[in-house]
Amino acid sequence: METRVDEIAERIYRLSTFLPTVGPKGFTFNQFLIDAEEPLLFHCGQRSLFSAVSAAVARVMDVTRLRWIAFSHIEADECGSLGEWLAAAPNATVTHGAIGCAIWLNDQAPRPPRALANDEVLDLGGRRVRRLDTPHVPHCWDAGLLHEEATGTLFTSDLFTHIGDPPALTDGDILGPAMAAEANFGYTALTPATGVTIRRLAALRPRTLAVMHGSSFSGDAAPVLESLARFYDDSLQRGVAARG
Repeated sequence: METRVDEIAERIYRLSTFLPTVGPKGFTFNQFLIDAEEPLLFHCGQRSLFSAVSAAVARVMDVTRLRWIAFSHIEADECGSLGEWLAAAPNATVTHGAIGCAIWLNDQAPRPPRALANDEVLDLGGRRVRRLDTPHVPHCWDAGLLHEEATGTLFTSDLFTHIGDPPALTDGDILGPAMAAEANFGYTALTPATGVTIRRLAALRPRTLAVMHGSSFSGDAAPVLESLARFYDDSLQRGVAARG
């Protein structure tokens, strides 16, 4: 098992492991490393991926330099190997939203977590990431995303999930493949707030979308996010209509 490393924005690295037996055409599991004065890893990966992913990080920097670990919500591919990462990086602190800390991290993290409020900025030294609470988007009560302000990189978690082993970065269509994956897996929690939340992300006008499963996107991402919001609004309306 090999984890590939690609720079998708300046000093932001996609760490991608392709598992061919997951889903109909295989699946990429992607973590993202922000190399700053205080480096941050977004998503840990499953415990089974720790050796491969940590070896990939070591090709960019000394793992012990890692200062922050964050993820979008509590799920194995987001934070399953958190304990292993904290052991490998003794100066690292896990950070998450207040809800995630309250329902899991305060009890389960090997070291005390740092809770970030909605819209709070974490200064990494040369880079700033803003925490955005997104409850139930894509899923889970504790969900939240990060936006790195210097490069305009939005870490989208499971939003825009698509199957297979596509290129690390594209300026092409990621919406169509994401709609197909949604039809297959139904992974997004549809509520009246889903479209509203995604439009709030579009208002940031990100220039890179760091996608957890599939290709990351480079370009004007606001229209892509607006289209995704319309897709989920329409899906919710059809679902409600079908139930009478």
